Amino acid sequence: MISVEGSNCAIAAMDNLRIRPMRPDEISIAVDWAAAEGWNPGFADDACFASVDPQGFFIGELDGAPAATISCVNYSDYFSFLGFYIVRADLRGRGHGLQIWNAAIAHAGPRVIGLDGVVAQQQNYRRSAFELAYANIRYGGTVAAPAAPTGVVALREIPIAAVEAYDATVFPAPRSAFLRAWINAPGHRGRALLRDGALAGWGVIRPCRQGHKIGPLVADDRATAEVVLSALLADVGGGEIFLDVPAINRDAVALAQELGLTPVFETARMYTGAIPPLRLERVFGVTTFELG
Repeated sequence: MISVEGSNCAIAAMDNLRIRPMRPDEISIAVDWAAAEGWNPGFADDACFASVDPQGFFIGELDGAPAATISCVNYSDYFSFLGFYIVRADLRGRGHGLQIWNAAIAHAGPRVIGLDGVVAQQQNYRRSAFELAYANIRYGGTVAAPAAPTGVVALREIPIAAVEAYDATVFPAPRSAFLRAWINAPGHRGRALLRDGALAGWGVIRPCRQGHKIGPLVADDRATAEVVLSALLADVGGGEIFLDVPAINRDAVALAQELGLTPVFETARMYTGAIPPLRLERVFGVTTFELG
C-alpha cells in the first residue's frame, strides 16, 4: 500500500487520501467510472487491461471509499501509457488528482509516457513535460451490415508472432500479453487479410456499453483496411459503431467519413519524450484511448 501526501498539508490531513495499486478485480471500478464519463469502454476491457502491468493501476481512497483512479502501465523498460485519470465528481478541486497523478508518474520511472488526453487539458499536460504528437478523432454512427468479403480469416488463426511483428510497426513497445488477451477476450472478434502469405491487415471489434468499437484496425493500405473493416462489420451485423482515427492519417479519416461516421470527440496523443518511428499510415483505428 502506498500513502501519498499532497503539497497542501491541510487538505491531505483533512482528507487522508490513501493511494495504492488496484487489485485486478478492482480495475472494473476505473472502467465503470470511465463509462460514467461517457468514454464507452468495452465489456471485457478490465480483464484485458489487467494483463499488461498489474501494478500499474492506482486507486485513491478516502475513509476506505474510492475517490480517484489512474493507470500508468509499463509496457517495457522504456515506455508507459497513462489513462483512467478520474477523480470522483464530488471530490474534484481538492488536490486529489495531482496526488494520484504523481503516484502514477512515479510508477513509470524514467520511461517515456504516452497518453490520449482531452484537448482542453493539453496545457496542463505540457506542464508535466508532455508534448503533442497528433490528434485522434473518435468517429461514430450507425451502419448497415455489409456482405462478408472473401479471403478474410479469423485473427486467431494467424500466428501470434506475426501479429506482434506487425503491431511493432504501429505501437511504441511490445505488448504480447495484451494482444493475446485482446484477441481472445469474450465477445471480441478479430479478422485478418493475408497477401502473398504475409499479414497485410487485421482488426478487432468488441461490444461496448454503447454499440461496438473497432480497434485496432491496421493495414498496409486503405483498400486492405476496407476489406478487414467490412469483415468485422459483417460479423456483428452492422449497427452503432465507433472508430478512433489518427487525424494525420488522411486515408483513415476518409474511410471513416465515407462510411457515414461523424466526429464524436477528439483527444490529444502526447508523449514525454521520443518514441521509435511508427507507421501511422497503417493505423486506421486506434486500439484503445486508455492503453494506447
